[in-house]
Amino acid sequence: VNLLDSKTIQGELGWISYPSHGWEEISGVDEHYTPIRTYQVCNVMDHSQNNWLRTNWIPRNSAQKIYVELKFTLRDCNSIPLVLGTCKETFNLYYMESDDDHSVKFKEHQFTKIDTIAADESFTQMDLGDRILKLNTEIREVGPISRKGFYLAFQDVGACVALVSVRVYFKKCPFTVKNLAMFPDTVPMDSQSLVEVRGSCVNHSKEEEPPKMYCSTEGEWLVPIGKCLCNAGYEERGFACQACRAGFYKASAGNVKCAKCPPHSSTYEDASLNCRCEKNYFRSEKDPPSMACTRPPSAPRNVISNINETSVILDWSWPLDTGGRKDVTFNIICKKCGGSAKLCEPCSDNVRFLPRQSGLTNTTVTVVDLLAHTNYTFEIDAVNGVSDLSTLSRQFAAVSITTNQAAPSPITVIRKDRTSRNSVSLSWQEPEHPNGIILDYEVKYYEKQEQETSYTILRARGTNVTISGLKPDTTYVFQIRARTAAGYGTSSRKFEFETSPDSFSISSENSQVVMIAISAAVAIILLTVVVYILIGRFCGYKKSKHGTDEKRLHFGNGHLKLPGLRTYVDPHTYEDPNQAVHEFAKELDASNISIDKVVGAGNDHQIC
Repeated sequence: VNLLDSKTIQGELGWISYPSHGWEEISGVDEHYTPIRTYQVCNVMDHSQNNWLRTNWIPRNSAQKIYVELKFTLRDCNSIPLVLGTCKETFNLYYMESDDDHSVKFKEHQFTKIDTIAADESFTQMDLGDRILKLNTEIREVGPISRKGFYLAFQDVGACVALVSVRVYFKKCPFTVKNLAMFPDTVPMDSQSLVEVRGSCVNHSKEEEPPKMYCSTEGEWLVPIGKCLCNAGYEERGFACQACRAGFYKASAGNVKCAKCPPHSSTYEDASLNCRCEKNYFRSEKDPPSMACTRPPSAPRNVISNINETSVILDWSWPLDTGGRKDVTFNIICKKCGGSAKLCEPCSDNVRFLPRQSGLTNTTVTVVDLLAHTNYTFEIDAVNGVSDLSTLSRQFAAVSITTNQAAPSPITVIRKDRTSRNSVSLSWQEPEHPNGIILDYEVKYYEKQEQETSYTILRARGTNVTISGLKPDTTYVFQIRARTAAGYGTSSRKFEFETSPDSFSISSENSQVVMIAISAAVAIILLTVVVYILIGRFCGYKKSKHGTDEKRLHFGNGHLKLPGLRTYVDPHTYEDPNQAVHEFAKELDASNISIDKVVGAGNDHQIC
């Protein structure tokens, strides 16, 4: 960094020359023939020369160590006659630190010598004639400097010298960006050590490892360590992190380029971390952002069923469209149906699927433990990793089957409907699980005492049968089993029934009716007797009001009459019926008689 460059100053330099007839400011040209202002002195004929030239005050800025570059020409003393004792071929360089500008004040003793400057090449009279410019360049290091500024001074002791240019500068490591880390201008501290400088990440980036470099005394950056990474949505372009353009994305931090959106996705904003899926396309949580958006698969195809009694093997083909994914699996939904496909219900937990019901990776499954002669519908779902994200309807293939008939389950209850001396009528219910169409029933029976050494079998179409030709008052053992197209089922347990001992025959249903009728008749008779007794007692009570003579006991003609009771009197037991009427009857007053109903009539009378 230049603190002073005399070649760039337009007009007079205005440096102080002491004494005034020493150094002289003149106009000239440099090696490129560019007009410049220079100072020269050539008092080689006089003894004890002490000519000083001082620059203006130079601020040091942040410099601690400065460098002075001098470009000058110097005359060879041997080329000048008669100056052997007074001519010199060197001059001295001085400096003085100062916090402010001392203006025109000049004191030699305040200056510190930097060095004596000698020329590597000196020119002669011949060089002047040929217009050859032998320019010398010397650089001297000054410092460290602690004041705000300084002066330079040049002492001539008898040389013929011209200062073509004076440049004062200091070295620093300039601002730079390395590995996306910014390092500021850094001035070396001294000439012996490196300065460690911590960098800061550029905008839209973050540290992966703390970035740092070392600034050398020559103003060079050395040994870069660590780096920064562009944030997600930004990529490294030049020395900065720039936002990803629309249609591109970057999902994570790193010094990689933004990537183009994968198929079936897009983004319309800058600095996108990922791309949005198109309608009806999805990305699962496990899918990386670089993966294309996918959709649920189409339905399986070509479902084939192979029924074997109460099991079925289902085979199908892969969907035409897997949705762009490789994680397609299949799920089986089992429904047990009635006569209509709308009357379906989920299969019971007893139904088993081999190898499993869901998550199938192959296109086949075996379903076992189905009910015989039953309608089933199987729905085969095709799913993949994004099926749960879709709101579209399920994609499945369905097949309906009817399992084969199987042997029916056992009959659980046999009921005796009617018995006689030589026959028994039986009825029963169909098996709980017919497992097909019941063709007929096999009835097996034998005498209990025979212990199944001799038995009889007959077949019945319905659920009842009358077995004749049996022995009276004998216990028989009965077993019944049903038959379908698949064969006979298991026989029922043993039921024992006994024939009647005589010709009395009554069905179990009629016996109930008879018992009810008998019970009703007995109840009516008892009720009649009770009513009759109550009426008799009531009439006897009224009769006692008409005379106390009816309270006495009457015993006549072999009959005992109790007070308060009405007894039946047979007139034939009396020799004179009028006596019986007199003893047991009473004439009623005509005013106490009223006609309720006429039940008959004659020529001259009515029956009421």
